[in-house]
Amino acid sequence: MNIKFDPNNAVIRLCMSGMSLEDSGNIEDATTMFYKAWHEATDDYERFIAAYHLARQQKIIADKLKWIEASLQCALNINDDNVKSAYSTLYLHIAKCYDELGDSDNALRNYESANLYNGAPSDEGPFYHGTKADLQVGDLLIAGGISNYKPELKMNHIYFTANVNGAGLAAALAKGEGKERVYIVKPIGEFENDPNVTDKKFPGNLTRSYRSQAPLRIIGEETEWAKPTTTERREWRENLAKSKGGIIN
Repeated sequence: MNIKFDPNNAVIRLCMSGMSLEDSGNIEDATTMFYKAWHEATDDYERFIAAYHLARQQKIIADKLKWIEASLQCALNINDDNVKSAYSTLYLHIAKCYDELGDSDNALRNYESANLYNGAPSDEGPFYHGTKADLQVGDLLIAGGISNYKPELKMNHIYFTANVNGAGLAAALAKGEGKERVYIVKPIGEFENDPNVTDKKFPGNLTRSYRSQAPLRIIGEETEWAKPTTTERREWRENLAKSKGGIIN
């Protein structure tokens, strides 16, 4: 399977609404929204995400454990690269629940499983980088550019993704007046999960976003992706402007 993270998915939108309610302190309505996401989920991918957010809301450890184990089981059922990055996080939450319940054997077993999946990304792509720069096949993209989101910040890494629509959004938000371009790239060194999105709103790295200090080689150009509407672009820029979190550089 090769599932693409879609921010317009109905269940993901419900979870995003729940997180917004949570951020504003409205925990009861947030929990209701997460239950709604669970009941409206139609497959294991949607159930994995909804159950994860329900687990976070539980006050009783046994209930938290029940929901996080449900999330993990759905994730394991999928067996998809898009979801494997969440395994370590889910096993770690389960281990901590068993710790709090005094079950050291199950805690240790799940800590070991968390460590087993906590390695370098195994994603084999294809990978994409969105920009407004006019580049050629064979060119190298290198770290040291200015952030699209914080103009005062010089980036220590070059960023890329296995989600072509995510690269298209990055192209839309990039500085400059040039044509929006999505290049197919190949990392020529080690790379890591982008810590700015990994385990933030969703478990693992569902958007398959990565970064490297080594260059990326352009090996082609993609011309087909879901281009964000004018309204979506405005909303993204407004959300970025309101964002209080710093970029992990």
